[in-house]
Amino acid sequence: MRIPAIDLHGQHERLREELVQTFTRVVASSAFINGPEVKAFEGEFAAYCEVGHAVGVGSGTDALALALRALGIGARDAVALPAFTFAATAEAVCHVGARPVLIDIEPQTFALDPECLHRAVRVHQGSLRAVIAVHLYGQPAPMDEIAAVAAEADLAIVEDAAQAHGARYRGRRVGGLGNAGCFSFYPTKNLGALGDAGAVTTNDGNIADRIAVLRDHGQNRKYVHDIVGFNSRLDALQAAALRVKLRHLDGWNARRQALAARYRAELAGVPEVAVPTPAADREHVYHLFVIRCRERDVLREHLEARGIASSVHYPLPLHFQPAFAHLGRRGDLPVAEATADEVLALPLYPELADDAVTEVCDAIREWAVTRP
Repeated sequence: MRIPAIDLHGQHERLREELVQTFTRVVASSAFINGPEVKAFEGEFAAYCEVGHAVGVGSGTDALALALRALGIGARDAVALPAFTFAATAEAVCHVGARPVLIDIEPQTFALDPECLHRAVRVHQGSLRAVIAVHLYGQPAPMDEIAAVAAEADLAIVEDAAQAHGARYRGRRVGGLGNAGCFSFYPTKNLGALGDAGAVTTNDGNIADRIAVLRDHGQNRKYVHDIVGFNSRLDALQAAALRVKLRHLDGWNARRQALAARYRAELAGVPEVAVPTPAADREHVYHLFVIRCRERDVLREHLEARGIASSVHYPLPLHFQPAFAHLGRRGDLPVAEATADEVLALPLYPELADDAVTEVCDAIREWAVTRP
């Protein structure tokens, strides 16, 4: 591909020397599980997210499941979440024994629709215990509206911030807008590790303490297991790599925003595609630059023929997935269903050249004017 959808090689080449020095330090310490690197990263990430606590865990999926467990969510409980998101959001609910309740989304922001949440509260009155607000593609969900519904219904709020490292909602960083914020550091994320890794952020010390015990086999003293826990510790090598990358995150996000602005400007006159526009009260960090196009698959083939990669996040709403088909029927969540048919992520990463964005947009314009 002349223009790949993502290119991690360029980022790691620029950081190679610093990463090698960091790994050499960790190997020399022989402290690979928990230890000073993890503790240091947790402090630095908490400060970055402007929260009191961050607890490193094994993955973003684990972060969601452990956050729900720390909030006391379990069997016979229901948890609301958007119907259009990665499967891990619903998986985590199932892993704690709870029942996912799918909520339709806003067509412009792709976020959970607070009005639909309000209706779901009435339908599931008594069983709904929490809501997961997903900051999809890097734009925060409408947290004040979601919080108002949650307060009325006594719901805990978990943020799925796996794609929104550094994003802000009305001046506040995501990760501190609910009871707990859950981050993935999968390698392709805005802040990516060199393997699986995650973290939970919170301003509640009790939640942080409970997650720290849960992630380490239920022990807060060696060989004394107060509760049944899990093995979901953040590796020291991953924590060390994340410490290196965290120092660059704001610069990388700024570059993503600049590239997104260039895409929006160049595609403004193409009626066949709808470009993402950040809400005025939110700072979008563009984990993905996702357009909507009714002829998405045809456009994607056109781009592919010109050496331009693209991706679909996500081709199916959750209730169309075999694992979650029992959660709804076709037509139940019309906005999520239509969105899944139209979304297309264009190449976007900090190392992407301005000229590459122009080449992508030229190819889209070419397709638009030559289509039947």
